Amino acid sequence: MKHYTDFLKDGKFLRWQLLDDDALNQYWMNFKIEHPESIKEIEQAIVYIKNEGINKSNLDENERMLLFHKIQTTILQKRKVTQRRVFWYSAAAVSLLLIGLTLFHSQRKEVVITPDKELIVGELLNSEDIQLITNKESIYFQNDIDVKLDKRGKAEILQKNKELREIEIKQEQLNTLIVPYGKRSTLTLADGSKIWLNSGSVLEFPAQFDSKKREISLTSGEMYIEVMPDQTKPFFVHTSGFNVRVYGTKFNISNYMGSLQSVVLVEGSVSLQSKGHKELFITPSEKAIYSGSGTFETQQVDVDQFISWKEGYLSFDKTPMNEVLQKIGRYYNLSFDYEQDVNLQKRTCSGKIYLSDNFDNVMTTVALLTSTQYRKENKNIFITNQ
Repeated sequence: MKHYTDFLKDGKFLRWQLLDDDALNQYWMNFKIEHPESIKEIEQAIVYIKNEGINKSNLDENERMLLFHKIQTTILQKRKVTQRRVFWYSAAAVSLLLIGLTLFHSQRKEVVITPDKELIVGELLNSEDIQLITNKESIYFQNDIDVKLDKRGKAEILQKNKELREIEIKQEQLNTLIVPYGKRSTLTLADGSKIWLNSGSVLEFPAQFDSKKREISLTSGEMYIEVMPDQTKPFFVHTSGFNVRVYGTKFNISNYMGSLQSVVLVEGSVSLQSKGHKELFITPSEKAIYSGSGTFETQQVDVDQFISWKEGYLSFDKTPMNEVLQKIGRYYNLSFDYEQDVNLQKRTCSGKIYLSDNFDNVMTTVALLTSTQYRKENKNIFITNQ
């Protein structure tokens, strides 16, 4: 009889879990009828995929790429079914591709998140719980959290509901904080540097920095950071495309899947470096947009538009409404659909939209700004002309 780990290594089983495919559904329905002794193992494998973190895939290179392209094709086909344009949607369908399955002899799991273009942030970003992965275990939080590391290898975690928790963190291992869509968190590193993580973010960080340098990795999402100056230990932020070297500063990094990576410098000095290219220094109020081929385009910006999210509002200046709704959707973990005759690209927004706990307050503001009306169905918002 097959063990559940055998199914986790089966490409057809993984495709069944990742794709809405009638043929695969029929295949596995017949399989369970013919092999009833495997039903419990199949169910355990499904639970593992849904709940067990993000790891390197056991699929080989060709299998992963084939699956990735098939998922992309499926999404495109579904988007063509209606004439509505969906400009923001949950990354879960594609992201499941990366829930690879590195298995261990124990019941605990070791989670490895690598800033690699072939690793997509998993279903966890579409869950409702924040997850802190440390000591090879996962700890879940229903509310936004404030994490503070100290030099003793401990972390104090304060939830939004004021429940304080203290946990041990091993210094020799990297830790991962996963902030799903619709949630936000802060993290104070052991050196005193403070990080604000926006929704849909994954950050790797150590409990303690070594004696020579300080390094963290933003695998996905967006963060604002205020780095504690230390001339003896340079500070680095790694992304999948480039590295940021910090010289004591405040800046914002956006690294969302499907969007251009960018860095906005608020104060101080940073340099950006991608493989094979010279180090690029940017100045305060400057935004650097990564091209994807190793180069950057820089422009002067109003930094408040890029960091206001950490204060609970979004700031805009003649921003196309489709971009405005993209940010709102990401913040609340919602999708926006609109008919072709609702031309939001020609409509802009200037001013502030406060990110209220009452989503209807936000959408009332949007409707007034765009002369539209909306209706909400679960996590989908449909916008039509008045």
